[in-house]
Amino acid sequence: MSTISLRPIVAALAVVIGMVAAARAEDLNDYPTSARAEYVFGCMKANGETRQSIEQCSCSIDVIASILPYERYVTAETVLSMSQVRSTLGSEFRTSEQAASALNDLRRAQAEAEVRCF
Repeated sequence: MSTISLRPIVAALAVVIGMVAAARAEDLNDYPTSARAEYVFGCMKANGETRQSIEQCSCSIDVIASILPYERYVTAETVLSMSQVRSTLGSEFRTSEQAASALNDLRRAQAEAEVRCF
């Protein structure tokens, strides 16, 4: 009876598992560094420019990113920005059901970040 070497199979399986794990990590980390940095900068301005605020604000964007896909985050940030425009265009962003939904998603993620990080 011949024995089959399991080493090549185990090695191939390890490669596949590694690729799947990397793909999942990329999916979870879809926020560009510049977006994270911009959030932390603004958060620090609002919460004091201390070492502690760096930690808290970095934690906050990490929590938000774990809850809200980047595309949804951009939508909510756009709604926030455009809803401040005083015209019929701004009105659309203040009264749209889709805009309100995106904004609510962001606010829920921010509330969770507040609880976990501050």
